[in-house]
Formats: sequence, C-alpha cells, structure tokens
Amino acid sequence: MTVRFGVLGAGRIGQVHAKAITTVPGAALVAVADAIEAAAQKLSDAYGCDIRSIDDIRTADDIDAVIICTPTDTHADLIEDFVRAGKAVFCEKPVDLDVARARQVIDTVKAENGTLMVGFQRRFDPDFTALKAAIDDGRIGDVEMVTLTSRDPGAPPPAYIQSSGGIFRDMTIHDFDVARWLLGEEVETVMAQASVLTDPEIEKLGDYDSVNVILRTASGKQCTITNTRRATYGYDQRIEVHGSKGSVSAMNHREANIELANGDGYTKPPLLNFFMSRYTAAYANEIAAFVDAVENGRPTPTTGLDGLRALELADAALQSAKTGQAVTLA
Repeated sequence: MTVRFGVLGAGRIGQVHAKAITTVPGAALVAVADAIEAAAQKLSDAYGCDIRSIDDIRTADDIDAVIICTPTDTHADLIEDFVRAGKAVFCEKPVDLDVARARQVIDTVKAENGTLMVGFQRRFDPDFTALKAAIDDGRIGDVEMVTLTSRDPGAPPPAYIQSSGGIFRDMTIHDFDVARWLLGEEVETVMAQASVLTDPEIEKLGDYDSVNVILRTASGKQCTITNTRRATYGYDQRIEVHGSKGSVSAMNHREANIELANGDGYTKPPLLNFFMSRYTAAYANEIAAFVDAVENGRPTPTTGLDGLRALELADAALQSAKTGQAVTLA
C-alpha cells in the first residue's frame, strides 16, 4: 500500500515535510494547498504534485492522509474536519494553544476512531533514539536527572512570535515532549524563569527569548531545560541523561565530523545552522513511522495526548515564569 498525502501549508515546515514524504518508501505526495499561490507553486514545481484547495483535498478519493502545516490557530478545526472526512492526520505541534480546545480535538479523534499523530520530530532523531535505547536497555540504570539544551541561532519574525503562543508553547514544547519521553514518568511540578536578553522588541510582543525550566516527577526525577533564541555559534541541540549506573549523552551535529589541530589550537567545523538541516533524518523517520501506523492500523508513536501533555507543561511554565512560583499539575 502507498499512503497518498496532501500537505496543507507550503511554508518552511511544509517544505520540510514535503521533502520527507518524497524520501519515504510507501509514501506519495499528491497535492499541496496554500493561500499563497507562489508557495504552493514552489512545492508543485519541486515534487510534481497538484495544487488544490483544502476543501478539494478533504474530499479527494486519491488522498489518504494529510500533514497540517498551517498557522497554529487553524490546527484544531482542520484536525477535526479531516478526521471526520476519514483521512489520517499528521499535525505539527501544537494541537491548539488552548488546553480545553486541545482536549476537545482529542475527544473528536477518539469518537471518529481517527488517526492523529502530532509532530515531535526529535523522538525520531537517530542519535536521540539510540540514547533512548541505551536507557531502555538498562545501561545507565534508573534515570535520575535529564539535561536538555536547545538554543536557536536567531529569533523568528515578529509576526510569528505574535501568533505562536510564545517561547514555551512554540520552542520549549519540543523539550517538554522529550523530557516526558526520557523521564518515563509524568511531570508533577514545573518551575521556570524567563527573561528578554536578545531583543527588546520581543518583550514588547509579550514574549521571552531566554528561559530555564526545572521539571520534577512524583518520584523525584528531575529535568533541566535551557532555551535561548540567540546562539551565535549555530543550532545547539544536546541531551544528557544521568542514571544510577552511569550517563548517556547526545551531542551536536556539525557540518563535518572532523577536528583540526595546528599551531592555533584545536578547531571544529560549525554546527548545522537550524532545524531543517539538523533534523533531516528525523523528519523522514517521523513520516515513515506515520506511514507504518496508517498502513498497518497501529497506534501512532506520538499522539494527540502527547501534544496535550506538552501544552499543559508549557502553560505551567508560563504561569511559573510570571509568578515566580512552582506550579503543580493536576
């Protein structure tokens, strides 16, 4: 079986997913929809797919699944519309910026016996999956502390910041998902600090650019997350997990895996620039996992509930940053 895809939204992340579809066996890109004609045409020219409206994709007999890459405030309605139309749905995070609305969407998917996978591509990165396998194999004993470093090379445009829900819901939400995945337990308390250190315009937009978060589970396991919108040296993505018998780490990716030594000292090539290049393999693996779930009727590896839990942590972190108090989750 070939899973035939429609991509909704031909912006940056839509381009990433369209490329991923074309690299995955058993997946075919049939159509793209975007309100900006030039963006849709770019994908059509690159991959030979049709340009159709969202309504035409929803009713099409030659499309089995959609990838939702449209603005965040459209996600919830589109998920429900396409699940009701019998399409399998892959949606970029978040499901919605409102927890109650996200819960409604999950209920709708369940009632329709639909398929929904939420895009948390870091779980599918080869290095991170190897790290998780080392944990699951017991090679570091019981997990005790997790440290996640995620630093972007620069801030997104102001218009994006205004609509994204803020750094906790847009950027840190990936780390919240990874934290749950690696801790193996749900988070009980959240403590966050947040500042604007890179650009005062971000503060005027009501957001932060530099945050640190400490998560704690009921058993006492901890995760520390550090994020910034400005890393002058490239896209910084690192994980360290400390356990009762040892630790395991995943380090940054560089343009080349070499080290030069001469009279000036030791130097290495720059880090990869941003998520499009750093997580190329992860995006392809993510789509392959979705295709497998659709073809074989299996549960998707990341679900609407995962999206909801990460959003709940984001809301708790924002509350903590504003109040200076730890937040306990229900």
